[in-house]
Amino acid sequence: MTNTTHTTGEPPYRRIAADIRRRVADGALAPGDPVPSTRRLAADWGVALATATKALAVLRLEGVVEARPRIGTVVAGSAPAAPQPGRRPAAAPDPERELSLARIVRTAVAIADAEGLAALTMRAVAARLGVAPMSPYRHVPGKDDLVLLMADAAFGEASPPADAAGEWRPRLELGARRLWSVHRRHPWLAQVGPLTRPLLVPNLLAHSEWMLSALDGHGLDPATQFEINVLLYGHVQGLAVHLEREANAAAATGQSDGQWMDGRAADLAELLASDRFPTFAKVVGSFRDGYDLCLDALFESGLKALLDGLAPVIEGRARSTGSN
Repeated sequence: MTNTTHTTGEPPYRRIAADIRRRVADGALAPGDPVPSTRRLAADWGVALATATKALAVLRLEGVVEARPRIGTVVAGSAPAAPQPGRRPAAAPDPERELSLARIVRTAVAIADAEGLAALTMRAVAARLGVAPMSPYRHVPGKDDLVLLMADAAFGEASPPADAAGEWRPRLELGARRLWSVHRRHPWLAQVGPLTRPLLVPNLLAHSEWMLSALDGHGLDPATQFEINVLLYGHVQGLAVHLEREANAAAATGQSDGQWMDGRAADLAELLASDRFPTFAKVVGSFRDGYDLCLDALFESGLKALLDGLAPVIEGRARSTGSN
């Protein structure tokens, strides 16, 4: 339900934070209860993701909410386990002493996965970790450097196998699908940089090494090998960029893709009836049960089309040069 409560002159993030404080105070949200995500708050309040993120960051700093691994943001203050007689309670861990680069990267990835890359700030990472705002800077210079470390960690989750044996096509399929699976798990990844400014991180280069080695020995010149590698990566990135956009659009409008299209049915019907686009009307009109655009299916059909088109180039060059 969209919240329409307004306080004149008060910033939206403060209104959101005040509403959650009130719900905690009234008992509507008890200790340990999940707090609405930034995407849910953005949709409910009609604000940007960054505004919702700021509201939760304020509440974390105040100790009203806390982040829990694999759970998300919850109301702070869960009752601790009852102490056993005769046993001294263990000292609470010191977040500052336990802080490490690996924890910072993992936390940053979790924020970007759940809330989008726009929600990622050094301050948000510090708040999630329960440390002082400047503490992460002792381990990483700033957000740009952190994002590169995050990307390297993400690509490292699906490193190609060490064994490079096999035919060129199954190996390219495997490499492309591994890249797609990484982008599927981390929708923000496609937003990090354009194709023309590649990420020079070791684990992405490991993927390029796998793809290039699959093409090596087929008589292709180096430029052609490299362009095929870039073409396949561009196919992955070009589709994956819509994963984050889809999530942002749903948060901003509060509508699923299907609901958004349903709201434009009249506009589509008018365009189809205008006789200006006869082929488009014929194709769309043939979808008796509608059409659901599935990015996974589109990735697979696009990958097949690309490899079908590349097969004569790769295999023809290999035959002409006598390469295996």
